Amino acid sequence: MSNTLTEMLIAALALPATCRVDQRVPKKMLVENAASAKADRRLINDVVEEIQWLAALKPNTVGVAEYRDDECEYLEVAVLSITARHAPMDGDAGSKKRPVDITRMAELVHRAVPYPVLLLLAAPHGLFLSLAHKRWAQNEAGKVVLTDEPTTVGLALDLTPEHPFVQALAFARQPQANLLILYQGWMDCVTALQAAQYTGNFTESHSPAEASARREALRTCRRLEKEIARLRALAVREKQIAKQVELNLALKHINAELILAREQL
Repeated sequence: MSNTLTEMLIAALALPATCRVDQRVPKKMLVENAASAKADRRLINDVVEEIQWLAALKPNTVGVAEYRDDECEYLEVAVLSITARHAPMDGDAGSKKRPVDITRMAELVHRAVPYPVLLLLAAPHGLFLSLAHKRWAQNEAGKVVLTDEPTTVGLALDLTPEHPFVQALAFARQPQANLLILYQGWMDCVTALQAAQYTGNFTESHSPAEASARREALRTCRRLEKEIARLRALAVREKQIAKQVELNLALKHINAELILAREQL
């Protein structure tokens, strides 16, 4: 099912033929460029089945200008597809498997490639779309680091070509003043989908300011949800009635804040 979704998403991007690469990338290149830690090398070797470099979006392949400033440069956007499998459990050569660590795998890929990446990661339990902005490292000349954690979203298995999110991904529908703004257009699509997981409706942002406000509201929702989970766990363990009342009042207050944050999505 993930492979079918991957093919659909690739088609939905509607990338110009002039930027298509369609080359297989050796797994060892990802290991060499991303995995300094033994656990990361093992993750890549255990779960990655195939890496495909689908496209290279450059000024001369898509007609979108590069972007440079003192903090970053966007000379190219790489589109990659990775197929992953479950890894065996530690010390178990039998049939038991452990799920793919999607968050860590996506981060390793983004760190390995010097350009911003639009990553399609197909795992046994679904398809994930991931993006991450990059900037110059402050203490190492010429080195690029991630601006923040990658923005990664899982896609519903019943997603269809008619879904507004899928249609919104088309290259021609992204802003094209330069490659940074183009990349941000795709990231805003992912943000809109993440918001839809709260609201039930997918709606594109109408301006950069609206997209920024939506990202902030999402961060607030996640922070409040973590705090709610923490307080609920404390309330379950608390034996004193007065403390239970205090925790329940705090939960009520934070739930009200969460409702307000969701309204900003």
